[in-house]
Amino acid sequence: MDLVVRQPRLPKPGETMFGTGFSTVPGGKGLNQAVAAARQGGDIDFIGAIGADGYGRELRDLVAGEGIGAVGLAEVSAPTGTAHISVVDSGENSIVVVSGANATVTALTAEQESTIQRASFLVMQCELPVAALAAAITIARANGVFTVLTPAPVVELPAGFLASVDLVVPNQIEAAELTGESDPARAAEVLSNARTWAIVTLGAEGCILAYDGTVLGLAPARPVTAVDTTAAGDTFVGALVARLAAVQSPGAVSAAGITEERMIDAVRWATVASSISVTRHGATSSMPSLAEVSAVLA
Repeated sequence: MDLVVRQPRLPKPGETMFGTGFSTVPGGKGLNQAVAAARQGGDIDFIGAIGADGYGRELRDLVAGEGIGAVGLAEVSAPTGTAHISVVDSGENSIVVVSGANATVTALTAEQESTIQRASFLVMQCELPVAALAAAITIARANGVFTVLTPAPVVELPAGFLASVDLVVPNQIEAAELTGESDPARAAEVLSNARTWAIVTLGAEGCILAYDGTVLGLAPARPVTAVDTTAAGDTFVGALVARLAAVQSPGAVSAAGITEERMIDAVRWATVASSISVTRHGATSSMPSLAEVSAVLA
């Protein structure tokens, strides 16, 4: 659950200041991306954990309301995870995540494994323990499932982990942390080595697309007036994968099997979805429908 405070600026260390608003909004990177993909027409199943508390019940209701499968959503004794979000007047945000129930997902249940085996795409974030992500990738690769990773929050990953992912989508800060490269184009090259797709998002400047160690170009952002950038990246990823899935051919999907034309089309779709989301407040509450994105691209 996102606990969102609006404020004129970030406080200095030790400072107490007044905020201008507070809200609780269903969130979490995984849920955000699942909702964004579902609203773009994706057939989505969710894997994760919630607590047996009020936040957990609200999140489960949201999943059901969005038409997202929840066989893989476990209920545990730990409290539901929270994200504590400060949104300043410029629309930028800073986030502190308290994992709660998500931290208990260190292995996959039979239901969760089966969910992955049936999928065409597996979308992951680092809000679940790395052990669970590694297990999920192993199952995905054995079943021809295309894997996507948003490496946030940035955590220590095992050697070779990123090379085993088909598509990695960090923002500029995350890309620099993962590669040690301050230049986002160079970071994209490093992340895309070993026949991997990489998309480094740059906020209002768009995103950089790379494959197999080569930058393919900069996709510009759609100009809008932002009021809240919370979940803009998650909207981008959810819409991107939903668009990739919408135009895929039957059968297994590999990184090499997705053409540059198809990826560029998905990036264009995701860019529009993300641009709409930043003109609204909140995380899941800001995400556009398929009809809204289609209207812009018509």
